[in-house]
Amino acid sequence: MTTAPTARQGAVGTAHTRVEGRDKVTGAARYAGEVPFTGLVHGWLALSTVARGRIRAIESADALARPGVLAVLTHENAPRLETDYTGLMGMKPDPTTAVFQHDRVPHVGWPVALVVAETSEQAREAAEALVVHYDQEPHDVTFTAGHPDAYDAGGFGPAVTGKGDLEAELAASAVVVDAEYSTPEEHHNPMEPHAVTVRWDGGRLDVVDSNQGTMWVAGELANLFSLDPASVRVRSEHVGGGFGSKGVRAHQVAAVMAATVLRRPVRVVLTRRQMFSLAGYRSPTTQRVRLGADADGRLRALEHRSHSLTSTVHEFVEPAAGPARVMYDADAHHTANRVVRLDVPTPTFMRAPGEAPGSFALESALDELAEKLGIDPIELRARNEPERGPVSGLPFAGRGLRACFREGARRFGWADRDPRPGVRRDGRRLLGTGTAAASFGVGAGPSTAAVTAEADGTYTVRVNAADIGTGARTALTLVAADALEAAPDRIRVRLGDSDLGPAMIAGGSMGTRSWSWAVTLAAGELRERLALGGGVPPEGITVRSDTTAAIGALAQKERHSYGAQFAEVAVDPATGEVRVRRMLGIFAAGRIVNPLTARSQFIGGMTWGISMALHEEAVRDRVSGGHYGADLAGYHVAAHADVPAVEADWVDDPDPEDPVGIKGIGEIGIVGAAAAVANAVWHATGVRHRQLPIRPDRVLTAARDA
Repeated sequence: MTTAPTARQGAVGTAHTRVEGRDKVTGAARYAGEVPFTGLVHGWLALSTVARGRIRAIESADALARPGVLAVLTHENAPRLETDYTGLMGMKPDPTTAVFQHDRVPHVGWPVALVVAETSEQAREAAEALVVHYDQEPHDVTFTAGHPDAYDAGGFGPAVTGKGDLEAELAASAVVVDAEYSTPEEHHNPMEPHAVTVRWDGGRLDVVDSNQGTMWVAGELANLFSLDPASVRVRSEHVGGGFGSKGVRAHQVAAVMAATVLRRPVRVVLTRRQMFSLAGYRSPTTQRVRLGADADGRLRALEHRSHSLTSTVHEFVEPAAGPARVMYDADAHHTANRVVRLDVPTPTFMRAPGEAPGSFALESALDELAEKLGIDPIELRARNEPERGPVSGLPFAGRGLRACFREGARRFGWADRDPRPGVRRDGRRLLGTGTAAASFGVGAGPSTAAVTAEADGTYTVRVNAADIGTGARTALTLVAADALEAAPDRIRVRLGDSDLGPAMIAGGSMGTRSWSWAVTLAAGELRERLALGGGVPPEGITVRSDTTAAIGALAQKERHSYGAQFAEVAVDPATGEVRVRRMLGIFAAGRIVNPLTARSQFIGGMTWGISMALHEEAVRDRVSGGHYGADLAGYHVAAHADVPAVEADWVDDPDPEDPVGIKGIGEIGIVGAAAAVANAVWHATGVRHRQLPIRPDRVLTAARDA
């Protein structure tokens, strides 16, 4: 139900159903794999079955002779690509996207051919029958913390940070925690698989795609194919989830190749199994955390070292040591991220990259320290609140963590908790509660927007935002309504089209903040123009904004959203089954634009945290280099039966330096959630679980060995 705003209250901050909701539930909303084009043909990727080697030969004659097959693109006949350039945010392109350029195979699931046919079924049948001969080479897919080829790597931050004498402070500490934690390989699995439909239209490349930023994809395709950027248009009006995986991938490049060769529209849709090789994933991590504290709980030493993996063709770092650089300070404070190259696909950004696995280790270690000290876990965190960024030394632009814990503890009933583990029961089940802190960085990217006052009294907002299912279209409607002092039903928002101009991608929890800033600037100037009088001509009055200067003028500060996660679990000691009974998350995440969809974002992240804690785990076969069960039958995610009453709320926390007060909410819901569950399992059983997921067999084994 939509809550009508009062004139005083405005639209922002009131609950609104999605403006495109009816189109989605009636099927009127078209996704990338559904857009109809005349003469459409279908491509199907054939993937390597070996983990390392070279392609000796591809027998394509039989595939080409099959009914409906139009082409088989391989490294022998595909168009050549340009790969020596710098892409979005200074990143070099992942060579995985430059398909069919050579005969080398760096991992199982590497694209070796694209079969194009009149129907999807014909293309799939021919692709699966394609015979490829390889010269295999020895491979290594085994990830270990002590891998001899690991090296320091920073990703988007420094690889190593440090101050103070770590060993001396540990030696002087009254209590020390020294523990290793691990998280497995995890996969995004958005509801909508990766899909693209491509055609040449009047000399322009027209791409209908499922992505998290059309300018990103358009720019990469223009670079790869050496095209004038103005000749590439990418549209992505509706996206069924992304979580960091929907950038530029092999299927988009292969589809453009096929459309260029055949001069017909081409569609390529990945299967769920193909996504396990081609859509990126979260690297597994092994992490060592060492904490040393005085008897009163003040940290003297903090060390957080993380190892992750990447492919042999492209470096991507899962910066799990990052949370320690923000959350807690110590006299000796050291962090490091290390990576090892293996014969596996390249990992990528996945909801709260770094923070999700890093918070599991750090917040579990804090809980262990609290137990050893005999101090309440919330009180221990309060005693170690830093005054400035522990690594950066910058001031905090607000830090609402204590407020989150106060409100969360009150609502969860934390004061009534018996701190002793293993004392509460419900029948044969052991009960426990746990908590953890959460943080995620706040940022904004330069964006443009155009707002038009139409002659009929309505307004059209054009901003190249990406609504990946989060409700961005509705949020921008509310922001524009307040900025224009108009009712939301007088606002029309157009987004997801590279022709609309540059704007921030949907990533890093920066989308809504970045786009709203641009919309607010344009709307403010338009109101000034309209105040001069003279009426609105038939073509309307349009004002365009660019936030580059405004964002560049922001003072350097530590900007973050914060949260406090609480969980109650029931553990069956006979079967090892862990059930989360209830969960509460309280967040300080800026001004909440639309409480209805914001709450869904928080709950979605927390639910994923349950899944991370108890279910998700992709396992590679060392012999083949591929996955066991690369589908949703073999890769378990939390289902409805696994998710209890999950409650999410927030404290008042507007950002005074943002024109709307926004910070960002897309990722913080998952941060700390797995740690809260793991800490609750300890409280229920008295046994620590430092390896995710907390499977029933691990619960039974840990209880036996305790």
